[in-house]
Amino acid sequence: MSYTRQRGDVAESPEPAGPTEDELFDVLSSRRRRYALHMLKGREEAVDLGDVAEQVAAWEYGEEVAEVSYDERKRVYTALQQSHLPKMDDAGVISFDKNRGVVEPTPALDDVRIYMDVVQGREIPWSDYYLGLSGVAATLLGAVALNAWPFTALPDLAWGVAAVAAFAVSAVVHRHFARRTALGRGPTPAELDNE
Repeated sequence: MSYTRQRGDVAESPEPAGPTEDELFDVLSSRRRRYALHMLKGREEAVDLGDVAEQVAAWEYGEEVAEVSYDERKRVYTALQQSHLPKMDDAGVISFDKNRGVVEPTPALDDVRIYMDVVQGREIPWSDYYLGLSGVAATLLGAVALNAWPFTALPDLAWGVAAVAAFAVSAVVHRHFARRTALGRGPTPAELDNE
C-alpha cells in the first residue's frame, strides 16, 4: 500500500518497494519467464510482445527466430500475454502494457541476477560446495592443531595458507561460472549453453 505525505504544497511518494524474495523465486521458477527476462536484460527501451514471443519460442524449440512456426510463436505469445508477463509485472521486474503490447524492463530487473544460481546436471549448488569446503578446512586445521600425523610434516602456517588458497581458488572459479551464467549475458540464456 502506497501513501502520500504532504510537505508544504508538494506531495512526496516513497520509492516503490522492489520485489520480495518470494516473488523473485516465483518469477524465476518458470523457464519461459527466465528466457523473457534474459531477452529484456540490459535493454533501455520497450520491446514489442511479438518480438519477445518469437525469441522465447526460438530458444524453447531450439530454432532460429526465422524458423519459428506460427503455431509455436502463438502458443508462447498467448502464455506470455495471459500469464507470464502479468506475473512479472505484478512482481515489479518488468512493466507490461497489455493494451499496447509492449514490455519494458524496470530497475528491479538488475536485482534478479542475485537469485540466479543455475545448477545444471550433476553439479552441486555453490552454497553446498562452500559448506563442504569449510568442513574440510576445519577438519584440516583441527588435525594440525592436534599435531596429528602427517600434518606435522609441514609448518602450521603452510596448512593455513593451503586452506585460504582453497577458498581463494574456489571463489575465482565461482565468479567465473556466475558471470558466464548471468541473466542477460551472452546471446542465449545460460540454460541453453549447458544443454
